[in-house]
Amino acid sequence: MTPNILQSQVDQAFVDFFRTTSPYIYMHHGRTFVISFDGDALQHPHFKELIQDVALLNILGIRVVIVYGIRPQIDAALQQRGLESQLVDGRRVTDEQALQCVLAACGEVNLTIQSYLSMGLSNTPMSDTKIQVVAGNFVMAKPLGVQNGIDFHYSGEVRKIDTDSIEHQLDQDAIVLIPPVGYSPTGEMFNLLAEEVATAVAIKLHAAKLVCLHENVGLIDEKQQLVRELTFIEAQHWLNKSLDTESRSLLENAIKACRNGVERVHLITQQIDGSLLVELFSRDGIGTLISYNPYEHIRQASIQDIGGLLELIQPLEQMGALVRRSREKLEMEVEQFTVQERDGMIIACAALYPFPHEKTAELACFAVHEKYRGKGKGDAILAYLELLAKQQGLDSIFVLTTRTAHWFIERGFVLCEPESLPSERQALYNLQRNSKVFIKYLRA
Repeated sequence: MTPNILQSQVDQAFVDFFRTTSPYIYMHHGRTFVISFDGDALQHPHFKELIQDVALLNILGIRVVIVYGIRPQIDAALQQRGLESQLVDGRRVTDEQALQCVLAACGEVNLTIQSYLSMGLSNTPMSDTKIQVVAGNFVMAKPLGVQNGIDFHYSGEVRKIDTDSIEHQLDQDAIVLIPPVGYSPTGEMFNLLAEEVATAVAIKLHAAKLVCLHENVGLIDEKQQLVRELTFIEAQHWLNKSLDTESRSLLENAIKACRNGVERVHLITQQIDGSLLVELFSRDGIGTLISYNPYEHIRQASIQDIGGLLELIQPLEQMGALVRRSREKLEMEVEQFTVQERDGMIIACAALYPFPHEKTAELACFAVHEKYRGKGKGDAILAYLELLAKQQGLDSIFVLTTRTAHWFIERGFVLCEPESLPSERQALYNLQRNSKVFIKYLRA
């Protein structure tokens, strides 16, 4: 067989998928993820697949804790007994009869999840893999008591998490299953909010991720677009918006988790088959990510970034949009570069070459990955470099461009003649390329 024939037999989609996914498999191994979903998840036809995806995480070496909700199951049990459900500000008033329904719902959901986890991974070489599942009294609780004249009876809130016991089970490669109930030192049982339990567990375990599956796709902005990522500070501003009860509760708990050491909180839909895997093993995910630090951060480039820089700028050099730079030139000038990184991938870059005597600097090699254009990445790196120029005591920045004039004009740059360039830069001006020169004056 010739190489061309052999190449045609390669499933390129699979190769690309595996190359993209492998860094996440490596990165997630040995880390603790708390995954929560509400009781509505059990009603979806692909719930079994969701649980098997959780089993896959366990097999890949991720330490998994599941916290599940049971609200619709409680409602159904109350209805069967001819009882009415009483909710106050999103919390159930759990009297003696409602508590019996809580216990029944817990048993039903717990056994359903365990049965699916006992199936292993169907239709795979790991179909006979035994998944160890452990459920226990890991949550201590206290009663809500009487609030605004309403006695909540057996509704409670988290008092303490038995982290030592959970860690012990995770060390044994078990999946830990935690219901939305807690126990008091006197043996009483209390009905808890699943999202509060999940948040408390994630905080106490110093989890790398809290993944919240729910009915919505994530946070939606005023343009009806999915908000891909927020810092927890940005998320706090969202609390001033008009949000439905579920979204507000999820957001409040996400902010609390981030403020208390959880690296990332993912809000994703439980209605789409495979949403958990897409969120965890792809760069852009499928829902809203809330993190303590920005998911994408802008920083000075280092020698380790040369490969990523070349991968980003070479397609633009081939198109003629950027002046060609050799690897050696990049290595020599790498300290002049600023990069914007997203989960280990360089998605934007620019270099700033100062001319201190003229109090100006050249903005060069400005590039944004094609997948992220039109999403504010260029604006972010430009703002960063403008701030950097001001810190260096410069009054202006200039750029030479052949194809992106309008982009810079829209951001306050004005056309000027090549003769206005610093003399040192004028000597290097390429008349054949005939780049237009734009300058922006920086406000103090």
